[in-house]
Amino acid sequence: MHIEHPVTDYATWHAAFDRFAAARSQAGVRAYTIRRPVDDDRYVSLDLEFDDREAAARFLRFLEEKIWAIPSNSPGLAGSPVTRILVTC
Repeated sequence: MHIEHPVTDYATWHAAFDRFAAARSQAGVRAYTIRRPVDDDRYVSLDLEFDDREAAARFLRFLEEKIWAIPSNSPGLAGSPVTRILVTC
């Protein structure tokens, strides 16, 4: 799964991201990569690796309903995330 979105403050966003490490693990996230543009420290891009697209779709619903919809669960998030479930070719 690929996710991109602006943040108000990277440190705040990253602390919130770290709080959900167990949820990522339970959802089947095998690995993740966080990237930021070299010219924009208020934007993040994430790639989350899953074994299958169904697990990715379930985790996306979790993010939409339990994380991004609740401001206290997503401090630092600015704007709406753009997501795509991708396959490796």
